[in-house]
Amino acid sequence: MKREELRLYLVTDSDLCLGRSLEEVVCEAVKGGVTMVQLREKSASTRTFVELAQRLKPVCKAAGVPLIINDRLDVALVVDADGVHIGQSDMPYEVARRILGPDKIIGLSVENFDDLERANALDVDYVGISPVYGTPTKTDTAEPFGLEGLRRAVELSIHPTVAIGGMNASTVGDVVAVGTDGVAVVSAICSAPSPRTASQELLGVINEHLCER
Repeated sequence: MKREELRLYLVTDSDLCLGRSLEEVVCEAVKGGVTMVQLREKSASTRTFVELAQRLKPVCKAAGVPLIINDRLDVALVVDADGVHIGQSDMPYEVARRILGPDKIIGLSVENFDDLERANALDVDYVGISPVYGTPTKTDTAEPFGLEGLRRAVELSIHPTVAIGGMNASTVGDVVAVGTDGVAVVSAICSAPSPRTASQELLGVINEHLCER
């Protein structure tokens, strides 16, 4: 995995897509510059999850954008996705790596500095620092890191980092400025009137602040 693939990381939520299909939203988002896509559909049945992944895979592949599956290793294996993202209460990283093999991307959420310290002992491909800010799209999260907590987490992590939680056009600049490799966005793209335009604008802010670092 290349660090720049984390730059603008779309995490999906069908319920936030304003009645549009997930495929349509993802297609427009990758045209706008999204660099990685995570299919996260917590309420979907296994069959629906697999069908969604099968529809998104060619869209992402055509754009050269990795498709990551949230939590579900079985779905990732069935569709031969590029990797998975797991949380602290999901399958242990060591088991996930053994099942997926050495070439797939595995990201791990860290919710505090103890999680981060443990992640440093693993060969994960990236860590998702979560949440930076409070977010309505995920209410079961730990205490937010805030910008100073994020800065410290980025400094301590030996892995590439992506910031998650409360990411939008008004927050991504400050987040990138403290040193994270990328930002993970949900509603700012899924609920945007134009996912393509929203992605372009977010990527523009991110790139501007990366140039200033």
